[in-house]
Amino acid sequence: MTWTLHPEDGGTRLVLTHAGFDLDSPMGRQALAGMGKGWPHILDNLAQTLAATA
Repeated sequence: MTWTLHPEDGGTRLVLTHAGFDLDSPMGRQALAGMGKGWPHILDNLAQTLAATA
């Protein structure tokens, strides 16, 4: 997992890359599916937390 921050229009863009899943493996596909569904929720919470502290 890699988090990268980029300055953008007076703010910061967060780029999250979550890689390394073996999609040829049932376990790898299951891990990707499970984690992929959670990231939108986590990132929404992060955005809300950052907005509240700004």
